[in-house]
Amino acid sequence: MNHRTTSILLVAALVLLGVAGVGCQKLKARDQLNKGVQAFRGGAYPVAVEHFKQAVALDPNYPIARSYLAASYMYQYIPGAESEENLRMAKAAEDEYRKVLDQDPRNGNAMLAIAQLKFHQKNLDEALDWYKKAIAINPNDKTAYYTIGVIAWSKTYPARMTVRAELGMRPEDPGPLKDKKVRDGLREKNLAIIDEGTQALEKALGLDPEYDDAMAYMNLLYRERADLEDSAAAYGQDIGTANKWIDKTVETKRIKAAKTANTGGITSSQ
Repeated sequence: MNHRTTSILLVAALVLLGVAGVGCQKLKARDQLNKGVQAFRGGAYPVAVEHFKQAVALDPNYPIARSYLAASYMYQYIPGAESEENLRMAKAAEDEYRKVLDQDPRNGNAMLAIAQLKFHQKNLDEALDWYKKAIAINPNDKTAYYTIGVIAWSKTYPARMTVRAELGMRPEDPGPLKDKKVRDGLREKNLAIIDEGTQALEKALGLDPEYDDAMAYMNLLYRERADLEDSAAAYGQDIGTANKWIDKTVETKRIKAAKTANTGGITSSQ
């Protein structure tokens, strides 16, 4: 065997060893994934994190492992808690979901997870942007539309209550806001937000006509709109619409409860 043949065989052997090594790494990564999934399903999220971290280290381009890693951090995050450890979990979850998006820019689940995280952290503008990105990927996600409606109310209600208090109006006092200049200023700030929220809720209801949570927020947003009207008549019309949404919410809940009772606790949505 000449020197050239020997060299070719050596290179081929090294290539085969490299391929075998890569294959072995992937098998180890999948083993860690399986162990992580088992821990995840059992609620042992810290244990799951360690397995998924090893899976990602063994195979950095393993998208499902990174998604599970992000979810394992997310499930340990407690909305509203401000401890250092809890904030660390939130950041770790967001960092991993962003890495998922680096590998798969159209991963709607990662977008929704970040949106949900931002919403729980009261970063409403960021949450809104992420929900819109998720809707662009999946325009049939009723929950995303619904949450945009919730965000609209969450942004407008506190400002309106503050203005009412400053004007000496109790929450139960009939409107609209009695100072025109103040009312015009709040309308300029809130009306577009209310309109966007209402339109999003309408889309959610278009996807699910029995979406009673969306109906409830339609009621709330019409009350936000009512206080911005320029006349008692227009205010009364908006309040009338809000009340109709309350009635529809109650009736829909009644119908759904009856369906559940008739099917032994199982609804069509389930």
